[in-house]
Amino acid sequence: MSAPSPSTPAKIRRIAHLDMDAFFASVELLRYPQLKGLPVVIGGGWRKVDEELRAAQGERALRFIPVESFPLLKDYVGRGVITTATYAARQFGVGSAMGMMKAAKLCPQAIVLPVDFSEIRKYSQLFKSTITDIAPLMQDRGVDEVYIDFTDVPGGQREGGRVLARLIQKAIFEKTGLTCSVGVAPNKLLAKMASELNKPNGISIIYEADLQEKIWPLHVRKINGIGPKSGDKLARLHIHTIGELAAQDPQWLIDNFGKATGAWMHEAAWGRDDRPVVTESEPVSMSRETTFDRDLHAVRDKATLGAIFTDLCERLGEDLQRKGYVAKTIGIKLRYDDFKIATRDQTSDTYTADGKTIRQLAGLCLKRVPLDKKLRLLGVRASTLAKPGEEGIYEQKMPTPQSGRAQTAPESIATDQLF
Repeated sequence: MSAPSPSTPAKIRRIAHLDMDAFFASVELLRYPQLKGLPVVIGGGWRKVDEELRAAQGERALRFIPVESFPLLKDYVGRGVITTATYAARQFGVGSAMGMMKAAKLCPQAIVLPVDFSEIRKYSQLFKSTITDIAPLMQDRGVDEVYIDFTDVPGGQREGGRVLARLIQKAIFEKTGLTCSVGVAPNKLLAKMASELNKPNGISIIYEADLQEKIWPLHVRKINGIGPKSGDKLARLHIHTIGELAAQDPQWLIDNFGKATGAWMHEAAWGRDDRPVVTESEPVSMSRETTFDRDLHAVRDKATLGAIFTDLCERLGEDLQRKGYVAKTIGIKLRYDDFKIATRDQTSDTYTADGKTIRQLAGLCLKRVPLDKKLRLLGVRASTLAKPGEEGIYEQKMPTPQSGRAQTAPESIATDQLF
């Protein structure tokens, strides 16, 4: 009889926090590689000088714009704030959420560029899809950061998660040309702190046994959830580090910060956090929209627009039914040929997931927007969502155009003047 095989070591919980390095600035450096290594800040609105820069046609032209052609922070006038800054700019004390005028005094030679949200969204979706191809349990935390559950993913236990973190870093760089920093720890709280320890393009591994050596020396503001006000109050109480916070009696913290906050501070200082990595959250809204091959006019292309509009509404209803939701508010979105956008909402007294009812509510929205210009895009949106039965039994009623709220009405509502 053969000897029993040694038991497989029990898996320990390994949660990663991945943070893209100076994301907004790094995306711009892909477009303008000539600015690498220079102090660059991203923020403020679009200005004439920015439009002139973009007038250069094609990525090749952008790559060869002379550095001296870019606008400088010292010349910025306005009340904008910095979204992010390159590490070269951060050395001068410039950072996120700082006023542009204040930053100009610290680093006047920094180059300033506006935020390009379309480009940011593109790269955000790209790096996240790259992650989920490798580790599917990912929680979205904004455009530039995510939590990932490494526990059961191949490589997620090796070297505390370092092997998998390195693989993800490499995959993201190959797909996007961007770097990221990763912290891996027993929970989300510690993983968030760990990802800040070795920036940029670093990996930090934290075990429970590392709490005293690696976490307690950090400032209390490094705990995600302790903001400026709580940090200032702790400082007045002579508590500056996480270790000093951990040394306090839980009841003393409750007496000074309230029952919930005080108890949470004590748990956080001891590195305790059992929050799961949530891969899906309840949707706020659902929508369907389409951009036309050619601009369409509400009168001359009424039949075409009407068919498209009805199809969008029916598909939106199918989406709601498939995902198990009903909606109380229906809205429309129009983009005209001059790229201006109009939106309107119509709230019903009842919830619905019926395409025909959605079409009628959306039709009321159309009555409240100008239709004298050609359209480039048409969209329909459902919001104020609920699960059937959780918000009461809903009835599908026909709306009337008398007010902003839908009421019960006969079947013969006339919408002849609309598409």
